[in-house]
Amino acid sequence: MEAGMTGRDGGADIGPIGNSPVVILVRPQMAENIGTTARAMANGGLFHMRLVAPRDGWPLERAWRSASGADRILESAQVFDTVDDAVADLHHVFATCPRPRHIVKPVLTARGGAAELREMTDRGLKVGLMFGPERAGLDNEDMARADALIRYPLNPAFMSLNLAQAVMIMAYEWWMAKDDTPPRTLMTNETHVATRGELDNFMRHLIGDLDECGFLRNEQKRAGMVRNLRHFFLRGEVTEQELRTLHGVVTELSRGRKARQDRK
Repeated sequence: MEAGMTGRDGGADIGPIGNSPVVILVRPQMAENIGTTARAMANGGLFHMRLVAPRDGWPLERAWRSASGADRILESAQVFDTVDDAVADLHHVFATCPRPRHIVKPVLTARGGAAELREMTDRGLKVGLMFGPERAGLDNEDMARADALIRYPLNPAFMSLNLAQAVMIMAYEWWMAKDDTPPRTLMTNETHVATRGELDNFMRHLIGDLDECGFLRNEQKRAGMVRNLRHFFLRGEVTEQELRTLHGVVTELSRGRKARQDRK
């Protein structure tokens, strides 16, 4: 591919990740959609693209311009005349289908499909994900080549996706099927969540000043008030940096109070 046909010099340093599914675009109509599909694939760790009878031929410069650096996917894309040719070396093929029409086949969600694809690829099988033309989707003859259909459970009042969006959903679910990122983390940057020792040190500082200023003078309520303060700081996973700031706040409040007393 000539340098002038790439969206950025050389594109991103991407390649196949393990035994990943082949993405089969059946009769794609627009080069831009092929390019944005490559971009979506790269985000989910998919690399292998096959084009079946692209309307405007292949390669197409506009595809590279819209791929945002996913050049290597486009450069490695294979072109086939028919769906049968494109799936001939695969063991299993799933087809995305917004509206199954008079076909008796298993229908999976994107998440369910990704889980089954992972199980198959983990056994060394070659699998494919088939997507239809932008305007009408796959026809019955195309879907007859698939083992199962994948249908996204989206808003039934509006289920309109472009080609890259449809591929992105499956790419995301494929990636997440084996991703171990915790569903929730606390970003602490250069600090850390405070230890109990650091928190106890701050509480001694705070309670000492509260005793000195008379805030905790009611002995009957003192234990409950101290307990409430401790619960407040424990509940939020206060960081060491935040505790240092609070130490400074308490110190300055104490200094200000003493300065006012000295002026009297």
